[in-house]
Amino acid sequence: MRTTHTSDIFEVLKRGQFICSNSPDAHIQKLFKVLDDEDTFEDLYEYFYQINYVLEQGNEFFCFSRTEKNAELDRKLERAFEWIDILDFFKTFDSAFDVGFRFSPADVVNQLKNNADLKSKLEGFKKVGTDKKNYTDRVKKIIEKLEKDNFITLENEISETYKVLTSFNYLKDLILTINIPEEIENEIPE
Repeated sequence: MRTTHTSDIFEVLKRGQFICSNSPDAHIQKLFKVLDDEDTFEDLYEYFYQINYVLEQGNEFFCFSRTEKNAELDRKLERAFEWIDILDFFKTFDSAFDVGFRFSPADVVNQLKNNADLKSKLEGFKKVGTDKKNYTDRVKKIIEKLEKDNFITLENEISETYKVLTSFNYLKDLILTINIPEEIENEIPE
């Protein structure tokens, strides 16, 4: 049994976007409510599975996943390392950075002036296309990446305030699944 929203859900998720419970977009909120119904979710899971998309339910978000070949897994691992660095950067900016958190690029830039650790982490982003000269441009480039991948959304254009969406839980879950056994945690690589 498909819903009248199946094509809308597919259009959002096939682009690698998330459907989040706390999205300020009323249409996305409506799609979340449709997917949040257990029977509808099961029906849509089966429907999308037949066309090689796996409908995943996370902590207050929905997304697609697919089975991948090894070359694709390597690319995804590289992206995961990049996301770990970005998450570390924003947690260094403010340890409260999490779902529902609101911030502006100016907030981050102001923190950079007084936080050597945050500056150091920003310097590490040169390899990901943030080699611009000033802090504001570099921070905005990182924020654009988060916004493009639907982990944050611009909530107020005038004050340039962003809100962290529930899809951010996906990044946190990704990092929590990384397990480093204690016996190799303190080893120095040769």
